[in-house]
Amino acid sequence: MSVFKVLFRIPWHILLLAAILVLVGSLALYSASQGSWQPWAGRHSVRAVVGFTLVIGIAFIDFNFIKKLSYPIFFIAILGLIAVMISGSGQGVTRWISIGGITFQPSEPTKIAVILALANYFSGQPHDRLRSIVWYIPALFIVAIPFALVLIQPDLGTALMLFFGGIVVIFAAGLPWRYVLGAVVMAIAAIPVFWLQLHAYQKARIMTFLSPESDILGAGYQISQSKIALGSGGLFGKGFLMGSQSQLNYLPEKQTDFVFTMIGEEFGFAGNGFILLVYLLLSISILRISFRVKSRFAQLTCIGIAMTVFFYMFVNVAMVTGLMPVVGAPLPLISYGGTSMLTLFISFGIVASANVHDRHSPGEKNY
Repeated sequence: MSVFKVLFRIPWHILLLAAILVLVGSLALYSASQGSWQPWAGRHSVRAVVGFTLVIGIAFIDFNFIKKLSYPIFFIAILGLIAVMISGSGQGVTRWISIGGITFQPSEPTKIAVILALANYFSGQPHDRLRSIVWYIPALFIVAIPFALVLIQPDLGTALMLFFGGIVVIFAAGLPWRYVLGAVVMAIAAIPVFWLQLHAYQKARIMTFLSPESDILGAGYQISQSKIALGSGGLFGKGFLMGSQSQLNYLPEKQTDFVFTMIGEEFGFAGNGFILLVYLLLSISILRISFRVKSRFAQLTCIGIAMTVFFYMFVNVAMVTGLMPVVGAPLPLISYGGTSMLTLFISFGIVASANVHDRHSPGEKNY
């Protein structure tokens, strides 16, 4: 395929939406550092340039080659999670690995690795097989193993997004509703067991979510300050660099988990609404590609990536607005974080490759 044909078929509208979010993120991080490009905004912009380059580069890779690499990528991701347990670093947790002076978080690319492995598995299964629960057991292991390894770190937010992204692919593959309902009942019944496995600080976060006013200067401080900042922004906000909660450092983690709150304080409900609209358009754009491509592997991969973007956004926004416990989840392409951003750009590159090299993959079963 010629270079011009590849460039023509790249979904540039997805990159445009991603660029808008990156621009918003750069401005937010500039504000978070009180009007300076250091230490966050400048690096965020540079990483974005690297990310856009990755998208275009991956678009030239034949999508069938990506399919062949899906299982090796999954096993490498598992090895990365095991390596974190052995030699990982972090403040009270083990989530990062340093190689050659570069620090990254293996759990982030694992989300995409799980989606690719599941899409490969289900693309090779005849439709009749998928009526039996037996054929879903390997898929459950593909999700459960990395989920457990990430949970051990501990990183509940990333584990949940990995889990829900995988479950979406399993459901899209044709999981019968009777199994869905059975899984919901089992999940509800397992809540007491899950509670016992949580760390003390994770239990504290859930209790704070249920009653943040009970410890407003302690465990409830983050969410209380977040709500104050969001509420004080009103409809159109206080103005760029004018947010009192963020500029006076009352708002914690304003460059990562609570960047949505800072934007709400400075640009109000209108600014937050605009961001949510861009995320919605981004997820829908990827889903539309999943409806157009012929390959079953491409369809499931695009669905998984679209919903992963959505879960990234949903968990962060629900967390900072008090709709769910604070679990530690960045706002995609806006929060400061290199591994998270580059993982998303790699996933956009995979979507671009699926759109550019659209055809039935060898060995796929007809549906």
